Amino acid sequence: MGEHHGETKKVAGSKDSKLEFSEDEEMLMARMFNLLGPRWTLIAGRIPGRTAEEIEKYWNSKALAKDNKHLDLKFQQSTNDM
Repeated sequence: MGEHHGETKKVAGSKDSKLEFSEDEEMLMARMFNLLGPRWTLIAGRIPGRTAEEIEKYWNSKALAKDNKHLDLKFQQSTNDM
């Protein structure tokens, strides 16, 4: 893989999954997703050394983590109301 600048982050998932993205890549990915939606091939074309599959996998892992965090907070609030 090509060299990536900035701090990298690992993707949660299987042992085989060791994707790391820099903060710059994450920001670019988010901007491109907001503009294009889930058009992974177009987004990958803007991030050198990345494939559409890597970007989709990373994006979905981040989205799942955010959903789980939201559900955890919702559960905590409902148990506090009891």
